[in-house]
Amino acid sequence: MKNIKFPLLLLCFVSQLFYAQDKPKTKEAGHEDVNKFRQMYDLLATPNMYRTASGAPGPEYYQQQADYKMSIELDDKNQKLFGSETITYTNNAKESLDYLWVQLDQNQHAKTSKSPLAENQNPDDAISVNGFSKKYLQEPFDGGFKIEYVKDAAGKALPYNINETMMRVDLPKPLKHGEKCSFSVKWWYNINNYMIVGGRSGYEHFAKDGNNLYVLAQFYPRMAVYNDVEGWQNMQFWGGGEFALPFGNFEVDITVPADHIMEATGVLQNRAEVFTAEQVKRYEQAEKSFDKPVIVVTQAEAAAKESSFSTAKKTWKFKAENVRDFGIATSRKLIYDAMAVKIGDKNVMAISVYPKEGNPLWEQYSTRAVAHTLKSYSKYTFDFPYPKAVSVNAQDQGMEYPMICWNFGRPEEDGTFSDGVKYGMLGVVIHEVGHNFFPMIVNSDERQWTWMDEGLNTFMEYLAEQSFDPNFPSRRGPAKLIVPYMSGDQSGLVPIMTNSESIKQFGNNAYGKPAAGLNILRETIMGHELFDFAFRTYANRWKFKHPTPEDFFRTMEDASAVDLDWFFRGWFYTTDFNDIGIKEVKRYFVSAETPKGYKEAKAEFSPRKPKSTSGPKVYMIAQSSEDFKPELNKAFSYKEAKPLSEFVDANFSDEEKAKLADPKYFYHITFEKPGGLVMPIILEMTFEDGTTETQTFPAQIWRMNDREVSRFFATTKPVKKFTVDPKLETADIDVTNNVWPKETVKSKFD
Repeated sequence: MKNIKFPLLLLCFVSQLFYAQDKPKTKEAGHEDVNKFRQMYDLLATPNMYRTASGAPGPEYYQQQADYKMSIELDDKNQKLFGSETITYTNNAKESLDYLWVQLDQNQHAKTSKSPLAENQNPDDAISVNGFSKKYLQEPFDGGFKIEYVKDAAGKALPYNINETMMRVDLPKPLKHGEKCSFSVKWWYNINNYMIVGGRSGYEHFAKDGNNLYVLAQFYPRMAVYNDVEGWQNMQFWGGGEFALPFGNFEVDITVPADHIMEATGVLQNRAEVFTAEQVKRYEQAEKSFDKPVIVVTQAEAAAKESSFSTAKKTWKFKAENVRDFGIATSRKLIYDAMAVKIGDKNVMAISVYPKEGNPLWEQYSTRAVAHTLKSYSKYTFDFPYPKAVSVNAQDQGMEYPMICWNFGRPEEDGTFSDGVKYGMLGVVIHEVGHNFFPMIVNSDERQWTWMDEGLNTFMEYLAEQSFDPNFPSRRGPAKLIVPYMSGDQSGLVPIMTNSESIKQFGNNAYGKPAAGLNILRETIMGHELFDFAFRTYANRWKFKHPTPEDFFRTMEDASAVDLDWFFRGWFYTTDFNDIGIKEVKRYFVSAETPKGYKEAKAEFSPRKPKSTSGPKVYMIAQSSEDFKPELNKAFSYKEAKPLSEFVDANFSDEEKAKLADPKYFYHITFEKPGGLVMPIILEMTFEDGTTETQTFPAQIWRMNDREVSRFFATTKPVKKFTVDPKLETADIDVTNNVWPKETVKSKFD
């Protein structure tokens, strides 16, 4: 047996070898299309008669209307607000509605609110005495709406059910298409000191003089949105996702102490009753002043009232048309200035109200910043349609409502302020005034998609800041500013297309990254002309309407003829980052000698590629190849290369020869892409004489190979350095692989 063991093994091996040769190779498993340039049909909602494939409203698009008549009274002594309202709701949907949903956002501050229970808690290593008392000893603030009644137009009680921050009002009969119904609500609530309790509105207390400055919003039960996308938008308000609201008309009477000065959404109907005759005269002067603000209520007048604490009352009457919300600022401490701004064919009032603690900073800059913002945003979108825009100085606030917003930023007690305070104040004024456009007019769903108002507005803020002051230290906008975020730990990142209540790193995700993405589109991918036209088209299509993300994505493509699916998929739907580098650079030389082992390549048929021509050839020889000879290492000229010079002499006239290029240096560059995002390749070539040339290759260069691509360059001057993305336009998170050679003191080709 031992004698036949080896022959048997040999026979077995040979038979297996033949079997393996005859056996078909096992194919790899198939896979789905994962190309970064695949279209977004799997992500976008199907177009329909409400919202078209172009991104425009469809022929069946509709939206509801909610009109309000309100009477509000402020109890300044006890910090309470009392109100009653009549809401007239119009159903423009084709379907009938059995009930209505009303938002009760103040209920987030109720003792029974679940919002605090949804937050993680850990022990404090150290905590102030005041903080400890507030957290563990004191009764929680008794906030939230106290609803006294809900009645129909005839005064009959309507059944209602309150679920946290939402109230369902049950209708006695279905509200059909085209029908209206009116109901009234009476309520009151304790106003929160937002410096202690927190919140987007409330009051600030000034301990030195005992006064309060009120910035009141979400102060009334407000209709929720009903639309074609999801029916009722009745997602609870947890504190992060802001507000989805229908448009309507408002008539609001606000009763406050007689010594208060007020501004609010809408047009003041009784100025002569609430201002002094001299203040009315100053306001009329402001309506004609286009170059500088006019002080309507002076600092001396405001300071004189700080100790009056009037027990008399005044009622301010405002009307607003086609707005989605209403905000109020009131205090006896308020200084008031204003100027006119020419927007299109109409005059708009830019207004600021602020306590003396805001001066001299606010008197110098606020109203001018308001006016500039209205001009800048109107340039890129549509003419500002409202009669005014008001900036209110409220400590630690930054919040927006139609025609009015609250903004932080104050100097030191001696009136001095740093550049940081000044630019911080200017930035928030521009940002919050800019929110008049997004989302107060282009009315996106903030409860779902924070980026649709904050991201677009931050991008517009950047443009306005830079035109206000070319040296403005903008915190967000340029691509390079988002790199620290995009290069961070992936466990702390979520896609931009994340619901507002679930966003991690809120500022970077919802403000910074969308703004940087829009800047990349405008500066690098689309260019100003195409981007600006498409962005303006989106703004005009959806002003005074309710757009979705799909409407924005589709419009940007529809109006520009630029395929952006690859960009929106990567930038908005993933946490991929951009990292493009130079993997290798080779110098090539032209030779008439056939390289060793050269074989004519068999051309694959393609109707897009011309057939190769026969005849004399020249060959490209890499410096590192075995065919390279030292005598090739010189600047090339076709006039000195016999095959080429003969070809030129035989085929071109002297006039044509004079127009021929004469490249002298040849380089082959392989680019790698460790990052997941695709981006254009921006390559700067720095020549030995110090001059530069930049070439940009569209993102589509990666469509056949997502890992590496290559380009061949013919130059008239020797290249000293190659740099990818020299101006940091694409948010490349690792620039250490962007330059070749890594040591640029001496070129590799010297």
